[in-house]
Amino acid sequence: RAIRVVSSPRFFLRIAERADEATDAMEKEKLGALAENLVNTIQAVVSMTEDSLDERAKEVEKVVKAASEENGEFLVPLSKERVEAMRKEVEGLEEESLNEAFLSTIDAWMNKAHQDGMDGMVQIMQTALQIYAGTVISRARVRLQANVAAAVSGEDQAAADALVEAAKEGESSAASDFLEKLLHIDTNEWEMEIRKGIESDVKKEALVSEVQKTMESVILGLENGSMAQRVQAEFLRELVTRIEAI
Repeated sequence: RAIRVVSSPRFFLRIAERADEATDAMEKEKLGALAENLVNTIQAVVSMTEDSLDERAKEVEKVVKAASEENGEFLVPLSKERVEAMRKEVEGLEEESLNEAFLSTIDAWMNKAHQDGMDGMVQIMQTALQIYAGTVISRARVRLQANVAAAVSGEDQAAADALVEAAKEGESSAASDFLEKLLHIDTNEWEMEIRKGIESDVKKEALVSEVQKTMESVILGLENGSMAQRVQAEFLRELVTRIEAI
């Protein structure tokens, strides 16, 4: 946001106006140096952004390639094996890779596929977004549990990181465990799995409550208006809709 402000023509025009109005040579020199430093900073940020987009594009390409059959063709709807292959690629990425650049790349590719009438590829990109959402939400839930455990035990943040793996194996409610399962399966399987869960030991109301709690603790903590927030919120809202429809 700050970069958008300082990179606007009006911002630099205002610096030029102040330099013209300045009567002190030292002040003129300082304003000139400020403009030069800003230009260099913006160029560096743009370069880093371009590098990040290039790297994310390579990662998105790997995810998309995982959706193809052995002969390189894409068959839609995707088979369970292809969806799991895509999931393996996404879950293999580090947290810093699953950022706005990653989402922007998917969004751009999906828009291009839509413009070209490639409906099958649009579905594949939508599947990639769903897998992304389930993966990052699950990771955020585990980290949140670890942070809470650290706070309760009086440990610091460093100890919280060490508790991440332990949190995965810790006891939790049936609804929480079941939500974790739903986050890691194809959305096309949700209805069937939700019915099975409700017919066994998972209460429908408890499951909805668990999803809403995740919405409040994870989604609301993301940057307001970001693609990450929109994609993850839509994912969880759709899950609530599916649960309530059972």
